[in-house]
Amino acid sequence: MTTLEQDQPRATDGARPHPGARRPLPLTLAVPAAVVAGLALLAAFPPYGLWPLAPVGVALLAAAAHRRRLRAGAGLGFLAGVALFAPLLEWTNLHTGWLPWALLSLLQAGYLALLGAATAWVSPLADRWRVLWAPLTGVLWVGQEALRDRTPFGGFPWGRLAFSQDTSPLLRLAALGGAPLVTFAVALAGGILLTLAWRDWRRPAGQWRPIAGLAAAGALLLAAGPAVPAGVRGAGDTVTVAIVQGNVPRLGLDFNAQRQAVLNNHVDATLKLAERVAAGAQQRPDLVVWPENSSDIDPLRNPAAGYRISQAADAIGAPILVGAVLLGPGPGEVRNAGLLWRPGSGADLGQVYTKRHPVPFAEYVPLRSVARRVSAEVDRVRSDFVPGQRPGVLDAGAATLGDVICFEVAYDGIVRDTVTGGAQLLVVQTNNATFDVAEARQQLAMVRLRAVEHGRAALMSSTVGVSGFVTPDGRVDGATGFNTAEVVVRQMRLGDGRTPATTVGMWPEVALAAVAVAALAGAAVARRRREATPG
Repeated sequence: MTTLEQDQPRATDGARPHPGARRPLPLTLAVPAAVVAGLALLAAFPPYGLWPLAPVGVALLAAAAHRRRLRAGAGLGFLAGVALFAPLLEWTNLHTGWLPWALLSLLQAGYLALLGAATAWVSPLADRWRVLWAPLTGVLWVGQEALRDRTPFGGFPWGRLAFSQDTSPLLRLAALGGAPLVTFAVALAGGILLTLAWRDWRRPAGQWRPIAGLAAAGALLLAAGPAVPAGVRGAGDTVTVAIVQGNVPRLGLDFNAQRQAVLNNHVDATLKLAERVAAGAQQRPDLVVWPENSSDIDPLRNPAAGYRISQAADAIGAPILVGAVLLGPGPGEVRNAGLLWRPGSGADLGQVYTKRHPVPFAEYVPLRSVARRVSAEVDRVRSDFVPGQRPGVLDAGAATLGDVICFEVAYDGIVRDTVTGGAQLLVVQTNNATFDVAEARQQLAMVRLRAVEHGRAALMSSTVGVSGFVTPDGRVDGATGFNTAEVVVRQMRLGDGRTPATTVGMWPEVALAAVAVAALAGAAVARRRREATPG
């Protein structure tokens, strides 16, 4: 018999020996397996992009936690979480120091600790009905991400399995059930790998038929993605859109101190584009998109800033979607907004989107007095950004835009609300000046998933990069470099109608998470019965 399948009294983790119980993976193998699981998951994400390693990481973590006691399963999950999130979120410490990065990484690792404990808890079900092992793995991952995406302070969905699949055949599944369905498919593939590996390979030849069945199931899963139609039937209209990436004088938190220079960079780049249009070297765009924080000087209250934006809009002859910081509505409050600025008339106050999900401890500080005891760095956030209340549906004339700002692209409901509100084109305004190219590429992967999910062409406009256009089937066009000044112009086809994912919304996630809860309850019943069985 193999090490994994020996029927031996269980002595690992201090568990009480049980006649006929099977051993978990030895700790000498389980601990490195958990660490390698986290590293494999890390490698699946941009900038590495080795998406096949995501199911491998899932399988290794599930193997390490299988048949453990809850405490040991949680510990192994935590190890995997640290190995994943510490390097994945390394960009958070570039300009704020190690403490916020460490706290965020440990918090996110805690959710994988819960996943490890849940995996250990459902082991009796997987042992009794081996065919359930793969779907159990899938629903537990979806349940873990559903919790992590919402808690605490509105959650932090970075590092979802779905966001590692931007170049995978599984990406198109987003059109059927959004990011939760893609996560389920990745974890299901990992469960299939684990079920194939966790067996006695010396069994008679007749026992190979289940192996062939599992292998066929994995192949069908990979084939299912490309079979999903990409996008929805559009109205046929196209618009010409220009992304202006003005860049900043210096990367880092002091980009706010350079705010006049940042605004000038975007104005000057737009004026140069207007010169090319006037010379006949470039088609006039129907819309120009500036990134988040392109005007950190409130152009509604600062006449000089407003004049400069009007100068650019009048020269290009097209509306500009400006990423602006607006003062108010109350004293000491500010808003992170997308503001439409029209040629000839200036700011269109009826077409303003205020970011609905400000980032805690970056754009506002919850429990400030408590947070200050942990780190005085929280006082860098002098004014709290207040959230908007309406989805980012903006009428730009040539197209109805679905605007989301920066990290909001990671939240399912915020993006979906723009499409159900009538958006024909998805726009992500972001500022990556305080991060690095890895963070920017991870964010672009999310934009790719959203384009497929909702059947809409999309774009990401960044101050420093990476900016780019995305087709409804997830292909990237015109991607810019990082820490460069660039202007990219493309024609984009407007979308209409709804994908199945847009129609069903959060219900696939609700259903899969509910199955996860039912599995945990079922495992409790199975454990009680096992403990009550004599001998």
